[in-house]
Order: sequence, then structure tokens, then C-alpha cells
Amino acid sequence: LKPSRFVLAALYPLRFRAHRPPGAMADEDQPKKRTFRKFSYRGIDLDKLLDMSNQDLMELFRARQRRKFSRGIKRAPITLLKKLRKSKRETSYGEKPEAVKTHLRNMVIVPEMIGSVVGVYNGKQFINVEIKPEMIGHYLAEFSITYKPIKHGRAGMAGKGAFIPLK
Repeated sequence: LKPSRFVLAALYPLRFRAHRPPGAMADEDQPKKRTFRKFSYRGIDLDKLLDMSNQDLMELFRARQRRKFSRGIKRAPITLLKKLRKSKRETSYGEKPEAVKTHLRNMVIVPEMIGSVVGVYNGKQFINVEIKPEMIGHYLAEFSITYKPIKHGRAGMAGKGAFIPLK
């Protein structure tokens, strides 16, 4: 059984390397530019999402979020958006904005909130959540867990503390 060219190339990289002119090695020494995938929500680019009206944005959301928007936007979410705008406006370029604390776990994340830091109350404390483009259409509550996950103790530990909270 004769090994393939690819197997030989993996075993003996210097022998099976393609011939390159002397100046070609300089290109390999420089780090390759990373290209980032452009974010889109349901096929629409982030730039266009930011320019959309609430009505157009509502039509992109799932049914539960559409229903919430169609029943009217209350005063509390509007106040939160104003505070987020203000905290974003007051930060210098390249820095994270100041966290805005809120109890509004049922707030739907909209494109305008991207880049902001929101302190979401979980019943005991405020969990800081940095809003990223992938979070659009989700609720703030999904990123602030309300309980402490536990790892159950091993068998035979009878009465010595069966519940061991995770660190």
C-alpha cells in the first residue's frame, strides 16, 4: 500500500513543499488580516436595522415580541432607552458606557441598545449584561439567571450537605 501525496506531505513538510520564489516568503510572515462576518438579523444588516422605525422592526420580530409591541410601548421601557442613550452619549470613543440598572426583565432588546451595558435585576442583585447584536429580539431576562446552579453531591454523603453550590 503506497501512502498518498498528502500523507507524505504531512510527514515530510520540507521535501514536498511547492517551490516558491525567494520574495514569496515575506508575504507569509505578516499576520493574515481577519475578516469578520457582518451581522444580520433575519437577512437585514445592522446598519439598516438601526435606521428602521419601530413598526418595521416589529414586523421582523417573532410573534410574542410583535404582540408586546403592538399592545403599546409603556413608559418604563422608553425611560430605560433614554437612560441608555444618555450613558452612551457621555462615554468617550472606545470605552464601555456606564451600566444602567433596571428591573425590566421583560424588555425586548432592540438594535438601539447595542453596545450598552444594562444591569438586570435577578431578584437579589444586578447582573451586568453587555448588549451584543446577536441578542436582538431576546428579552433582558434571558441573560440574567435568577438562581444559582447547583452540583449535587456524591452518593453516600448522607446529611453532610448534599447541595454544593457552584463557585
